[in-house]
Amino acid sequence: MRLSDLLAIDGLRLTLLTGDPDREFTGVHITDLPEPGRYLGGGELVLTGLLWRHDADDSPRFVAALAAAGVAALGAGQAWLGHVPDDLVSACRAAGLPLIEVPTEVSFRTLAERVAPRLAGDVRAALARHRTLVTALAEGAGLAELFRLTASELGVTGAVLSSAGELIVGAADDPVRLAKAYLTAPRLPARVGDHTIFAVGRGHRAAGWALVCDGDLTDRADVGFELAACVVLARGRTDEGRRVERRLTEQLVSAALAEAGAAELNARLRTCGIDAAEPYAVVSAAARRPGATRGPGPATLGGQVVEELLGREVVSAAGADGAVAVVPLRGRTAAELAAHLRAGARVLAALPDTHLCVGLSGALTGADALRGGVEEAGHARRLAEARSGGVVTSDEIYTYVLLLAAVPGDVRSSFAARLLSPLIDYDRRHQSGLVRTLGVFLDCAGSWHACAERLHVHVNTVRYRVRRIEELTGRDMSTMADRVDFFLALRAMGPSG
Repeated sequence: MRLSDLLAIDGLRLTLLTGDPDREFTGVHITDLPEPGRYLGGGELVLTGLLWRHDADDSPRFVAALAAAGVAALGAGQAWLGHVPDDLVSACRAAGLPLIEVPTEVSFRTLAERVAPRLAGDVRAALARHRTLVTALAEGAGLAELFRLTASELGVTGAVLSSAGELIVGAADDPVRLAKAYLTAPRLPARVGDHTIFAVGRGHRAAGWALVCDGDLTDRADVGFELAACVVLARGRTDEGRRVERRLTEQLVSAALAEAGAAELNARLRTCGIDAAEPYAVVSAAARRPGATRGPGPATLGGQVVEELLGREVVSAAGADGAVAVVPLRGRTAAELAAHLRAGARVLAALPDTHLCVGLSGALTGADALRGGVEEAGHARRLAEARSGGVVTSDEIYTYVLLLAAVPGDVRSSFAARLLSPLIDYDRRHQSGLVRTLGVFLDCAGSWHACAERLHVHVNTVRYRVRRIEELTGRDMSTMADRVDFFLALRAMGPSG
């Protein structure tokens, strides 16, 4: 059948936007996959509702996939966007692919029935099912309604899970196991037991969602891809409303670091949904990907992960080296919040080459505490980074470890060498054990006898060695300041020293 014959059918009101009207097509295929080439045989009229299009850059990729598959023409429906975007017209013109505009009031099923009266019944049914899903989304259906329709229209059941194993919609046994399978699968979709797992969208898996379909869909992967595309749209609709919240949080954190007045900060707290007397905690996060050159940066990805770990109940503001979220506690303690974050981080630890680093402040109240909470959470996150990932709370940073973690490595090494080098050199020449004696003496809180017992030497030997340490370094072991310096120098030197 020629496109010109299709355009001449009464009642369809189709418009050729670009291309040769004499092009022939042999069948009809409907899809909203962003890369549908694998399911096309060539010669088809492809019908799409444009659900795959998020921005202008998507159109050339979609058209290139169609052209590579050898399709005859593309029919674009207006129902989703209300129009056919110019970038799609330009991409089709450049590829020499005819493009037909399908008005909103003309369903794909009606078009297919008019074009091919003898079209197989299962294809007709597929067109009708797709139209039902697209219409439901356009009318504002949520994920729960989408899954109800999927079960009735496609006969597919399953669930959507967050990367940390939270059940977002549907039903699934052992969601944590399935989330780990999603994180570690070399390729998606992947068959896992009695399920087939698809990725929802093209974002990083650490902050992604997994579509878990019951049964083996490896021979019906297009069904899973179409459903995943619908979930992307439903998720995107929710995320749109969170952009304003992120901007408000960013303004709140910036004002706190700039030491704005209490009145302004309290007003900004209320704008972010936190009452001035309500307890809250600050979370700082970064997701490090050593060697990665593409994808979101550590702060952006860390913020996305924290939002998922906290059930999308909070938003984060990405900064220069980490994202910050202000989390109202609302009936839970900071320790309980830390336990929740750690549980999610343990699941995400299955993801190769990605290290989630999270710092958590203590419980705070009021605007005056916000700046300190941001700094406290940031220090804790940096300690988590020094440990190559994990969740660190404020309780853990108020030790000498925080002081050392905040000092550059070359400065730590220089400090340790300047204070301990005379002892190390002396030990190397005389095998005298001054460095070990110093460490044990400090661990024993300056007790001569306890140190002697630990070292299995006479107490006079300890006294002699300590005097030798003082002579070589010019320090006085009877003063607290010099003892602290020695303690920190030994810790900065590390176990290899």
